[in-house]
Amino acid sequence: MLIDCHQHLWPEALVEALRRRDTFPYLRDWTLYLAGENPYQVDPAAHDVGRRRAAESGRVLLSLSSPLGIEHAPDGADLIDVWHTSALELPDPFHLWAAASVHEPDPEALARVLREDRVAGLQLPATALGGPDAIVRLAPLLDVLERSGKPLLVHPGPAAAEDGELPDWWPALVPYVAQMHRSWMAWHVAGRKLHPALRIAFVALAGLAPLHHERLAARGGPVEPPDPNVFYETSSYRAAAIEALAGVVGPAAIVHGSDRPYAQPLDPAEFPPAYFTINPQNLLRGYGYAVTESNQQVP
Repeated sequence: MLIDCHQHLWPEALVEALRRRDTFPYLRDWTLYLAGENPYQVDPAAHDVGRRRAAESGRVLLSLSSPLGIEHAPDGADLIDVWHTSALELPDPFHLWAAASVHEPDPEALARVLREDRVAGLQLPATALGGPDAIVRLAPLLDVLERSGKPLLVHPGPAAAEDGELPDWWPALVPYVAQMHRSWMAWHVAGRKLHPALRIAFVALAGLAPLHHERLAARGGPVEPPDPNVFYETSSYRAAAIEALAGVVGPAAIVHGSDRPYAQPLDPAEFPPAYFTINPQNLLRGYGYAVTESNQQVP
């Protein structure tokens, strides 16, 4: 079975909850308002469950849109509850990543959600993992996740407000990439020592952070072999970047994710089949599982 590790689909209940808000993030009809981005006109068809379901041919893992800033919001826990309740009601092939407040972490609430079979693991915003101290602060959540045996997905978080007019693509190419780079560096400084068994995937090829290994070594940073429990999700990138990263971290570390509806899936005919099958299974279940010709998981 093909697996897309990263898409976004807003259930109707989440849309209505965002429309009731008067502070960021909020919707007015289908226009999204965020503190650090230009108003964004959402395409309603992109969140039509029937249309999206018809476009899929494999398992899809949906994630809460972390650039909204819900995980950081003082009242974010209520919206996260809406996300979990409504996303768990979506039909196959949609499964989901759990979310958690980083403003006021609640490990017990996370543990309850992780027990759901349709929950693949936990997604956290890169803005909450931007340094070693930040990873230490979130240890209560990461400890629960590690004990569950499920993985962590690191996703770009909210962009900070900036002065002046910026193009609409600016957040995705500047703050998002920088956030992923910081979180990857922080994980390698502090995360693996604290959570030795936790599998982790970085969205958008971790902002291409592993390609800086030569500069890292030149500046006195750690030079270590690739961590087999660190994976890199492909969204918004194509062959040039994916092949370059695979040359550094190894092809077994690459997992397909599309970021649909903001980007389109890769063509499975143009990339190694493992990016869509075995590698995602290794991320989700660990290396004790394999994918057989009949698409059944076997220990």
